[in-house]
Amino acid sequence: MSRTVETADGEARSVSSGALGDDGSAPVDGAGVAERQADGQPAARFSVLGPVRAWLGEEPLPTGSPQQRALLAALLLRDGRTATASELIDAIWGEDPPSQALAAIRTYASRLRKVLPSGALVSESGGYAVRAADGVLDLAEAEQLWSAAERARGLGDLHEARSLVKEALSLWDGEPLANVPGPYADAQRTRLEEWRLQLLEARLDMDLEQGRHAESVSELTALTAAHPLRERLRELLMLALYRSGRQAEALAVYADTRRLLADELGVDPRPGLQELQQRILQADPALAEPSAPAAEPAAGVVRPAQLPATVQDFTGRVSFVKELSDILSTAEGRVMAVSALAGIGGVGKTTLAVHVAHAARAHFPDGQLYVDLQGAGPRAAEPETVLGAFLRGLGTADDAIPETLEERAALFRSVLDGRRVLVLLDNARDAAQVRPLLPGMEGCAALVTSRMRMVDLAGAHLVDLDVMSPDEALQLFTKIIGEERVVSEREAALDVVAACGFLPLAIRIAASRLAARRTWTVATLAAKLADERRRLDELQAGDLAVEATFELGYGQLEPAQARAFRLLGLADGPDISLAAAAAMLDLPVEDAEDLLESLVDTSLLESAAPGRYRYHDLVRLYARACAERDELPPGLRDAALSRLLDFYLASAVQVYTVERPGDRTVDHLETPQRAGLSFGDATTALDWLHAEAACILACVQQSLGSVGLRRAVDLLLAAKDLAESGASSYRYELATRAARDAAAEIEDGRAEGRARVSLAQVLSKIGRFEDAIAELEHAAALAQASGDLWTKGNAANELGINSYCLNQHAASEAHLLNAIEVFRLDGNRPSEASALCNWSRVLVALGRTNQAIELARQGVAIYDDLGLTFRMANAQTALGICLSHAGRHAEGLEHLTDALQLFVESRQRLWEGTAHYRIAQVHFAARRPAQAAQHAEQALATGCVGGDWMRANVLTLLGSALNSLGQLDRARACWLKALALHEEAGAREADTVRALLHPVAAA
Repeated sequence: MSRTVETADGEARSVSSGALGDDGSAPVDGAGVAERQADGQPAARFSVLGPVRAWLGEEPLPTGSPQQRALLAALLLRDGRTATASELIDAIWGEDPPSQALAAIRTYASRLRKVLPSGALVSESGGYAVRAADGVLDLAEAEQLWSAAERARGLGDLHEARSLVKEALSLWDGEPLANVPGPYADAQRTRLEEWRLQLLEARLDMDLEQGRHAESVSELTALTAAHPLRERLRELLMLALYRSGRQAEALAVYADTRRLLADELGVDPRPGLQELQQRILQADPALAEPSAPAAEPAAGVVRPAQLPATVQDFTGRVSFVKELSDILSTAEGRVMAVSALAGIGGVGKTTLAVHVAHAARAHFPDGQLYVDLQGAGPRAAEPETVLGAFLRGLGTADDAIPETLEERAALFRSVLDGRRVLVLLDNARDAAQVRPLLPGMEGCAALVTSRMRMVDLAGAHLVDLDVMSPDEALQLFTKIIGEERVVSEREAALDVVAACGFLPLAIRIAASRLAARRTWTVATLAAKLADERRRLDELQAGDLAVEATFELGYGQLEPAQARAFRLLGLADGPDISLAAAAAMLDLPVEDAEDLLESLVDTSLLESAAPGRYRYHDLVRLYARACAERDELPPGLRDAALSRLLDFYLASAVQVYTVERPGDRTVDHLETPQRAGLSFGDATTALDWLHAEAACILACVQQSLGSVGLRRAVDLLLAAKDLAESGASSYRYELATRAARDAAAEIEDGRAEGRARVSLAQVLSKIGRFEDAIAELEHAAALAQASGDLWTKGNAANELGINSYCLNQHAASEAHLLNAIEVFRLDGNRPSEASALCNWSRVLVALGRTNQAIELARQGVAIYDDLGLTFRMANAQTALGICLSHAGRHAEGLEHLTDALQLFVESRQRLWEGTAHYRIAQVHFAARRPAQAAQHAEQALATGCVGGDWMRANVLTLLGSALNSLGQLDRARACWLKALALHEEAGAREADTVRALLHPVAAA
């Protein structure tokens, strides 16, 4: 049975009489949406954190006029509770409703009911309510995420808490309740915006706890400009600046805040801000380091497990194992447990440390880190490189890893704070190499192995590892060859381990040889040891004992194995890839892999990673001694290194070609005698280049004799991305200096000119323009004598760039015109485009803006025609600068933003920072100081081409932007720092900064 009733909106509805409410109204049907979902139909979703919108599944629903959206918003924000008609009228119109307000409310409700899912809008007691399933309102979802974040933070999971807050903030889509009229919407808009700011502050607070201070400065600068009276943001900015080493600016923020509050509100800063100022003045150590892990992994918490495999036949060392294990098991609650194992090479330091580390893994649930520091080799691992690898292993993104050793060490300690991680530092050179790599945090521990006894490593537990006892040595020997063979020849077995000097590595090599030859008896092996060139006694004498042990293993190699062992030891790189090894050995990759893997089985070679191999430091020295002794005539050794150089040159040329199609540089390089690797795309090419950086640059420095010099120099030209990115700039600079000096010594003008151009490019990147010009002028003279077209064009182009940076605009224009002429003669269109774009910058400085724009457009057109990416970014930058100087700021920003994206994709971090600086310049010129300050901060955090000179320019611009925002003290702090940098370099820009600091005197 059914009957017709009038609902609150005035509509006639037919309902079951059994379903009527007590007051005769239509029933409340809150299960409608849930039933639709249960039936597989799409659910309704609503949004108030932006425009008021509704969807059915993915289909948007019309929400009507502004007043109709105001009604929907008022109902959505009541969390399912009923709103009476009078409450809704007050919400939409306030104290001055229209005469037909009630009828209008009913009309809006009727229209909404027609578009919303059945049961979503209900009538109840003369009012209305929106009833929906959990989580369909964006505000409800944001509130749930915030609650979960608070729980995660309370449990100490800062990574998860930050991720949840970021997710909540991502639900905002512009202004809440955008364009919704009425006093209720106004009040809710203010509330929701305040809550968004509180979430932002919470997220930024967690950023600082995680050590993200450098990245946070940019965002906080923009936020404080937008919300100048919000003291919590000012407090966070002060802390971020202080932790970024910018104490003067941090104190300047306080001074600006105090003055602003006094002028605007007549009050002093709140106590928390005052306390922070005092702590900064006192350099409170507790402020220096964040209190939680620094970097958020890309996907969940990364728990590295980098320990090498432990040997299954580990033997003896019982007292040492207990001693070290006891220390590691009590690491929790201690500041840091450090144990340093010392002993001669081959004594088993690494084996013992790895065994103990594996046994202690349960005490370090957050992971284990491992590195071979190569301390006994000619090129020990650089601490900053190791820290970069550790940070990546702990989940830190590449773009969050700072450049300097001190910053990386601080970030490393910050990441480890709150975690329990074991760090195994193998083959350390000395305590100085180790100190920056120590975790330094409660609950963490470090194991260090070294040939040196580290008496100067403060707080370390020192362990001197000697050879095995006779019983332990015999146990190890027995485990490897089998008990049956030892029992029948016990005396011979004792002779073997004694001849090995009870040195674990020597015993393992000898036993492995015997285990692989079932026809040999133990006595056979003992006799061989007794006859081995009278070196048996040397097994007990320091490093010579290690050499004798290696000689024993080397003597058992097949001829092809022995050749591979001694030839690969000639390469200076920290390791070698399978492809490079195959080139050195002049073998197909498959055959080379079989040989290398067989050497790994003998323990004479290590597999650093799939497809990569390395020697123990002393084994490499022994392999080289074998090459000098056995690889005759000497030309065979030179030929192997020459093949390696050819491989790297050919492969680097392929990278250059993929990155810079159409560039004639590759046509001017020496032609390698063998093919290198091919790459399908720029990403793969760059991955290879950066992975091989250390090996490539080591090969360059090893190949600077007369025969390989020109190819080595040309390898530097082909691998110039290593300098452009900033990641390997220092090592690249060392290689170019060595190449320059080697070429000058043998009077090879072509090689010397090219090396000087490469060196000048590095010097220019770090802001040493006068030094760069000196190199380039010398290179230009050499090119004139040698007729080297490549050096002529590139020296002129680089002279133009560096002269421009020194404000020598006339000289710059002359150099660039010369470069353009040479590049056109050479048919090198990409380099011509580069010179055109550089010339456009000079013309801007000379006031010839229209001509500058035309030149930059020509450069863009050439790059576009050739399909270039990284070079196109430079052209877009030039065009953006020209357009901005012409007052066409929107167009300029468009090109600069495109350039920024291309730099990011090409992994050119320094150019990325430079693009941020250029964007900041445009915003400032367009009178948008807040945006200018934000991009300037990003430039400082990322780093820029131009070193301290460019850093000073960025600080000058940042100070000007802050000054426009009324942050006078912080602006002055930036200018003072910029002035100091310019004065130290003797730069003319110092006068500009002085004028900013003393405007009256300057006027």
